[in-house]
Amino acid sequence: MSTQPSLLTTAEVARHLRVSERTIYEMAARGDIPHTRITGKLLFPRRLIDAWIEAQTAQPQAGLPPAPPIYAGSSEPLLEWALRQAGTGLAVLSVGSTLGLDHLAEGRAVLAGCHLIDPDTGSYNIAAVRAHVPGHDIVVIGWAMRQQGIITAPGNPHGITGLVDAVSRGLVMVARGEGAGSQRLLDVTLQRLAIDATTLRMADRRADTHADLAAMIAEGTGDWGLGLASAADGLGFLPLPELECFDLVMRRRDWFLPPVQALMAFARTPAFARHAERLGGYDITPLGQVRWTA
Repeated sequence: MSTQPSLLTTAEVARHLRVSERTIYEMAARGDIPHTRITGKLLFPRRLIDAWIEAQTAQPQAGLPPAPPIYAGSSEPLLEWALRQAGTGLAVLSVGSTLGLDHLAEGRAVLAGCHLIDPDTGSYNIAAVRAHVPGHDIVVIGWAMRQQGIITAPGNPHGITGLVDAVSRGLVMVARGEGAGSQRLLDVTLQRLAIDATTLRMADRRADTHADLAAMIAEGTGDWGLGLASAADGLGFLPLPELECFDLVMRRRDWFLPPVQALMAFARTPAFARHAERLGGYDITPLGQVRWTA
């Protein structure tokens, strides 16, 4: 009678977890999975792997069906491009950072994306995830640091020098929807500058995405708005002094789903890095880092 080996090879543990061997190598390099090296060969103690799987397994929530293949959250140009290029099959629902977390919590999306600054600490996303996604099976994965700033018409015809200048002169602002990460960043920035938000002159309608905001400014609906550098192609742009943090949020068990693994694998390719540089305003150093887990 044959017995199971106490040590698994990379190929064996990949089959066991139903992911690619490349994913296993990457997880081992990051220290995400128990492993050892014997004479230079990567091996995985079966006992520790089984214990690790049990520790990662989330208890199903009563009455909650499997989440549909949807990414919900902030409109993120680099992410949405990567979701398509990686062939993930995930539909994109750009509803803003806060509603994206709500969709995840309610089982209406498998993946959420957010960039929600904490007004008290200036840190990003963790407090919002704790507030909107209860449970003990959540993981926050780094995606990128992004450059936000004031977007103006081409050539900055009003000569805007900063947020205080734009507000004090009564120039018309294009706002984002309530719950959007950019809108919260604007609110926090105004508070830090002691600017009364009620004094802002606002355009008649709000922008649903960064691309919408840029288009509305280009067509003259408003004079300025807070948005991504990557959305300001051909327009004026005044960067804020600090980059913001954009994270992906999911249930721990869903990290191993093929769409998520395909996305992360593609995000480590040279083509992805080149596109991030082409868009501008991205630092992809945090990509794949486990920022927080419940």
